[in-house]
Amino acid sequence: MIDETNRRQLPMQKGTAVSGSSLRTMALPGLILLAITAGGLSRAQQNSEAKPSQTQEAKTKPGATEMKRLGFYVGNWTYTETYPKSAMAPQGAINTGTYTSKLGPGGNSLLNTFHSKGPVGDFEGMLVLTWDLAEQKYKMYVFGDAFPGAIVETGAFEEDKLVFRGEFPGRAPIKLRNATWLESPNKLISEQYVSNNGGPETLLVKVEASKQ
Repeated sequence: MIDETNRRQLPMQKGTAVSGSSLRTMALPGLILLAITAGGLSRAQQNSEAKPSQTQEAKTKPGATEMKRLGFYVGNWTYTETYPKSAMAPQGAINTGTYTSKLGPGGNSLLNTFHSKGPVGDFEGMLVLTWDLAEQKYKMYVFGDAFPGAIVETGAFEEDKLVFRGEFPGRAPIKLRNATWLESPNKLISEQYVSNNGGPETLLVKVEASKQ
């Protein structure tokens, strides 16, 4: 994207002869900028006169179809986190929270910020989802207040559920699986499963979100 274009003027020097090669050298940047400006104006004019073509181009942009399928996330939500009985929550517990989901630049990503609190603890984080053209899979980058860096998960739709799989790094790796789906137009369900050091998979938390 070009934010600003400046025209460059040739210096006028009294009584000083400027060679042809020097003139061409000095003029070249100006000509390039002029060409960029002209090209930009031409494209802007074409875009203003051909909005249907622009819409069609957006539909065929690599990854656009896959990102459109994530549109159900977009909006403001309130949710509950239900934890089954475990070492983390011996009696079981419920946290409550809110999250906001919106499209990133150019619709090439989805940004999800969340914050929950309750008897299990106070959690704040961010998810960035995108379509990986090389792998032809979804990627989710998870950032949290409890750990540095990001957890990277790879996903795909399995029937009506969006399923991501990844691994929390450590001496004994923890495998992660997250399944998310729409229960109804304004209700979203997400379940997070974990497997410790190759053990059986267990449900860590079930999230039920309502769109505001």
